[in-house]
Amino acid sequence: MSLPSFRPSSHGGKHRGKAALWLAAAEVLLIVAWSSGFVGIRFAADYAPVLLVAFWRCVVVALTLLPFSLNAIRRASPLTIAVHAGIGLLAMTGYLAGVSKGIEYGVPAGLAALIADLLPLGTALLSMLLQRRLPDGRVWSGLTLGVSGVTLATGSAISWGEAPLWSYLLPLAGMLSLALATLWQERLPRAHAMSLPASLGIQSAVSALAFAALAGNEGPLLPTVTTGFAIGVLWNALLATLAGYGLYWLCLRLTSALRVTSLLFLSPFVTFCWAGLMFNEPLSWPMLLGAATAGSGLWLLIRPAGRDEPKTAQHAEK
Repeated sequence: MSLPSFRPSSHGGKHRGKAALWLAAAEVLLIVAWSSGFVGIRFAADYAPVLLVAFWRCVVVALTLLPFSLNAIRRASPLTIAVHAGIGLLAMTGYLAGVSKGIEYGVPAGLAALIADLLPLGTALLSMLLQRRLPDGRVWSGLTLGVSGVTLATGSAISWGEAPLWSYLLPLAGMLSLALATLWQERLPRAHAMSLPASLGIQSAVSALAFAALAGNEGPLLPTVTTGFAIGVLWNALLATLAGYGLYWLCLRLTSALRVTSLLFLSPFVTFCWAGLMFNEPLSWPMLLGAATAGSGLWLLIRPAGRDEPKTAQHAEK
């Protein structure tokens, strides 16, 4: 298993350069937006149950995307809609429920980021099982550095909180759910392709239904609306879901699943930066050293491919 290699061509150099620049910008924004979700959940949990917040964040995103996705959804076959709904249940409901409930039960935001952001390792292992093919040495080295960096950066977080032991399995289950959805999306046949707003809209709508059932077991779906609740929902809907998931799927369309998920090795450090700004949680030298180590692993994973050519550029040359 390896990242797609870059094949230079005498044509389309400017196109490749622009595509690579846009991809790099999208990847940076993805790391920032994705990392905001952990502190967004922590913030919103002070005002309402996390599943209720998850329900309303999905409702907001689904309604926001409706004008941009309705025509594409009408033209899609029932099977195509069902496929994207299935991906949404894994990527959004499974992932968000696991991470959110873990934080609600006392798993610290930084530690939830540590577990959930082992996503590159989970994706590589699941891909290995599905393809029955071992990753090459470069991938293992990059993953090892990435996991080591994430662990080093968030090592002090492991002693925080008083969560029951079983609750730490929730972010793990959520991470594996997203890894499976990522591989499913990457291997999606062209016949089931949809526009990004339509796909994300379907995922948000079906996840809203799932969260309605889950949150409904805990209490009413109509909350007591406070300023904190509204900010928490909008934060998670617009920044963590619309931007975070939108950029995640966009990058996955442009490059490989391993590259996209490997970006999240940097997420714990950025999460700590968010937490430092919002909750005055201090940064430490181990966090900085861990970020550098994880960054080295990320560089090793994407460099050969690093020359990794965006899919859009490859398609343009064919």
